[in-house]
Amino acid sequence: MAHSYNDDLRLAHVLADNADNLSMERFLAVDLQVDTKPDMTYVTESDQAVEAAVRRTLKSARGRDVVLGEEQGEDEGTNGPGGRRWIIDPIDGTSNFVRGVPVWATLIALEEDGEIVAGCVSAPALGRRWWASKGTGAFTGKSLMSSRQIQVSRVSDLESASLSYASLGGWDVIGRGEAFAALMRRCWRTRAYGDFWSYMLLAEGAVDIAAEPELKIWDMAALDVIVREAGGTFTSLAGAPGPWGDNALATNTRLHDAAMAYLGHFPDQGPPDRSWTDEPEDESGPPERDNVRTFDFAREPADESS
Repeated sequence: MAHSYNDDLRLAHVLADNADNLSMERFLAVDLQVDTKPDMTYVTESDQAVEAAVRRTLKSARGRDVVLGEEQGEDEGTNGPGGRRWIIDPIDGTSNFVRGVPVWATLIALEEDGEIVAGCVSAPALGRRWWASKGTGAFTGKSLMSSRQIQVSRVSDLESASLSYASLGGWDVIGRGEAFAALMRRCWRTRAYGDFWSYMLLAEGAVDIAAEPELKIWDMAALDVIVREAGGTFTSLAGAPGPWGDNALATNTRLHDAAMAYLGHFPDQGPPDRSWTDEPEDESGPPERDNVRTFDFAREPADESS
């Protein structure tokens, strides 16, 4: 019988409720205190307050577990390193939070023995929340008792696919700027929804591909399990499963190999081939373009494995 993470997921919702209250109190505040960290990213008083509150609750409710947070690093539980670890991003999308854009969220994930087994993403300014635990599916709604199950799309070709990303500059940094531009040209639609939002739209079946070139574990952990439980695939650009790389490619699974053909980045490959300017070689030739196309944007049935 599979292990149940229901109690941990209920706790994640409690943590998210408290985080939402704290962050919404200061969202749009005219006296919000904003600083920059050594990597020149923003940190606000709300980031600090939310993470501190989450840590206090976890110390009381799960004192044996390790806690890793973006702002305060890692604290060992009474069990020491290994075993179970909570991974927290108090406000994902801090730049949006600072500027009054409502697309930001608290990300809460539980890792057990090297696998993300539960995750919760709460975006209070959007009035949205998503969650999942291993083997039980992915859901969205206002609470555990008021929710609906979500599934990725069935889109199976890039010409019908919707691609979401955060920004363009980072792709040049890792030597994949031209490749990413080529993938964008190939896809039906591209939008920079950004941050957690890209991946939650993917899990809901509204987006088919989401990718970012530079990320940290706390940016990805909660997103990983939600995407997978919705029937999607979440890997690094080197193809390693899960949120353990420095970047991410998430798809509805059907498009993963096609997207990886453009974006796959392997450090031992050396510098990119500058003669490559458009798309991976295809023996069958370029796809035919018709003036009339039939699109299938349906989600996967909830009881169908991908």
